[in-house]
Amino acid sequence: MKPSIQLNCPMPKLDFEYITLAHGSGGLLTQRLLNSGVFDLLNNDYLSEQHDGAIFTASGKMAFSTDSYVISPIFFPGGNIGELAINGTVNDLAMCGAIPQYLSLSFIIEEGLAMTDFWEILVSIQHAARQAGVQIVTGDTKVVEKGKGDHIFINTSGVGTVHPQADIRASRIQAGDKIILSGELANHGIAIMSLRQGLTFETDILSDTTHLNHTIRGLLDNFGTAIHFLRDPTRGGLATVLNEIAQQTHLGVLLSQKALPIAEQVAGACEMLGLDPLYVANEGIFVAIVTPDIAEDALQMLRQSEQGKNAAIIGEISSEPSGKVLLNSIIGGKRIVQMPIGEQLPRIC
Repeated sequence: MKPSIQLNCPMPKLDFEYITLAHGSGGLLTQRLLNSGVFDLLNNDYLSEQHDGAIFTASGKMAFSTDSYVISPIFFPGGNIGELAINGTVNDLAMCGAIPQYLSLSFIIEEGLAMTDFWEILVSIQHAARQAGVQIVTGDTKVVEKGKGDHIFINTSGVGTVHPQADIRASRIQAGDKIILSGELANHGIAIMSLRQGLTFETDILSDTTHLNHTIRGLLDNFGTAIHFLRDPTRGGLATVLNEIAQQTHLGVLLSQKALPIAEQVAGACEMLGLDPLYVANEGIFVAIVTPDIAEDALQMLRQSEQGKNAAIIGEISSEPSGKVLLNSIIGGKRIVQMPIGEQLPRIC
């Protein structure tokens, strides 16, 4: 069970109960909204300048990532769109072998969003940024007319310095490398589906959204270039990530269904909904492809942390079948895991 956010952040008294078009005009109401919420909660030396951008010093090799979040619903078991946005960009940088430092944060808000909802999202953003150890240094706010958005969309971009021992590239993957999955599959996607109209069922499944940068940094500190590749299996799930690897490297991926970590409730929900957990989105796990000599040590290190307690070695890279992902099933058969066609779960992140 994820801990609830415990921050002493009482919502300030505002003149409006809901976001209006005037809050996106750039005038007085925009300033009141930013000064009584965004700047206070996310305050740091860079953001307090209230400039059109952030000026900071950077040295060495850098990583840069950007993403947009359009999830529906914006509040879900285990999180909301705010912390999802921060964690998502932090994790994308971490998958590059980088240490995330600075983020931008932009809102596109639909007219009529309740101020209480916006405040809760802001508090979650503050909490997620603190946990990840990143600073939000610049951003933007726009408001669109009622019916031209879906409550709120968020865009985040981030930069970070690449870890001195990181060399994360698909071209470094070799036959014999082991595939580690850091946690249970499909929790995020099934948590979202549990709220969708017509698909509600009794469950306490929570989204796995979390920051992974501290975990990745620990692995890089200990194993460095023996870690060949990192990726978080978000939209499209594990199957998409592994198919992309197979196609890029022209190597084979051999998976063991028995080794895949998946919670019993999630497996049952997937079966009921007709979903394959290999294709369901995740927001708090990652795939690591490592040299075989460090695989067990890396696994044990992961299992000592809360985020990696359910980690498992789920397969290996092989020379055949070239460009394909092959799953050894629990009952002894084998099947090709295809790249997904279309999208099983729209608006999942």
